[in-house]
Amino acid sequence: MYQTNYHRASSVDEAVALFGKGGESKFLAGGHTLLPVMKQRLAAPSDVIDIGKIKELIGIAASADTVTIKAATPHYDVATSDTVQKAIPALAYLASLIGDPAVRHRGTIGGSLANNDPAADYPAAVLSLGATVKTNKRTLAADDFFQGLFTTALEDGEIITEVSFPIPEKAGYAKMRHPASRFALTGVFVTRTKGGEVRVAATGASQTGVMRVGAIESALKANWSPSALDNVAVSADGLLSDIHGSADYRANLVKVMAQRAVQAAG
Repeated sequence: MYQTNYHRASSVDEAVALFGKGGESKFLAGGHTLLPVMKQRLAAPSDVIDIGKIKELIGIAASADTVTIKAATPHYDVATSDTVQKAIPALAYLASLIGDPAVRHRGTIGGSLANNDPAADYPAAVLSLGATVKTNKRTLAADDFFQGLFTTALEDGEIITEVSFPIPEKAGYAKMRHPASRFALTGVFVTRTKGGEVRVAATGASQTGVMRVGAIESALKANWSPSALDNVAVSADGLLSDIHGSADYRANLVKVMAQRAVQAAG
């Protein structure tokens, strides 16, 4: 068994300092990705810095225009938050679909975004809602944050501290869940902002991770209704094809899940 030094940080500054002292350090939030890959000997960090209990990274707040969720806030808290349910009910609904109760009580929004799994739920909400991701160093727009499969704009030693979501006029989410993992075979989040912009993001479909869906955005901009997508064709180019579904299947799922999301948004 390889040796790993475990640290529980009490503040963001302490976590960053501990990260810098290690030879090959990793941050630990919910642990749903890091711990399994360590067990499989696919990662051997010299130091694991647990940031899941840092008080300044936990909590939910709202203003007239924005809902802000701190990075170590568990999925369960987002799903059951009166604040989120009132301001952005689609976001609370999305959180309620993540994994199972054990995952929702332990997993965190910041950990999900930092890992950027191509089938994770939160990236679709962040990209569709046009959220901003704040770190200990800077603030990143959603369109700049996601950079590819398991890849984000985060630098070594950079910690997500909170995510701010503009409150939309309408928003909805729908996904086809893998029956075992409950990850999204394909999930689509649709948003119509208070300024009239339409943003649609799909997860679980693209080879490069979460993506905007321009054809659906254009159709919904002209007519915000499920029927507006009846004749829309989503290209299968660049979409995933595996044992769970072909690229053509996922292209159709993007359209169907978008229609269900619009129906849910009202």
